[in-house]
Amino acid sequence: MLSQLQRLSLVTDGRYATDAELQFVQDYVKSYALRVETYQALQTSEAAIVQQVYAKMMARNPALLRSGASDLTAKWKRDTMRVLRYSSVAMLLNDPDTFQEQFLLWFQTIMRAFSAQKSCDATYEAMQEVVKQTLTPIQASLVCPILELNRRSLGPTT
Repeated sequence: MLSQLQRLSLVTDGRYATDAELQFVQDYVKSYALRVETYQALQTSEAAIVQQVYAKMMARNPALLRSGASDLTAKWKRDTMRVLRYSSVAMLLNDPDTFQEQFLLWFQTIMRAFSAQKSCDATYEAMQEVVKQTLTPIQASLVCPILELNRRSLGPTT
């Protein structure tokens, strides 16, 4: 939403916006109550979502959160909760562009420095599955595109 408003201000410099140019604002207003409801559901379910994602990942590949003898579970949990919270805000504001520019690109650098792409890929793939089980279908349809953006941005670069 914020990036769309910024683009609108650039495109309409010195003139009034057309109805077509304002359509995204009307669409956002129509979806606002659902976005707030979804945001609150994510907030309430955060710990359960992260725990279920962890369980799925461990069932699929227990070595994903190990580096030699080190168990990276606690760090993974902190990072996953942080990304989920930022993802929730991006969904609430309907602004994946700003989310990608201001958070994901920075976090991508860190995840690549630690060679964590495989665990990121598995995390956000599993998280989409869990979100589809936890939220209503319409709520999941708002969140899953952001989670897929996370998976594509933070996962392997093949």
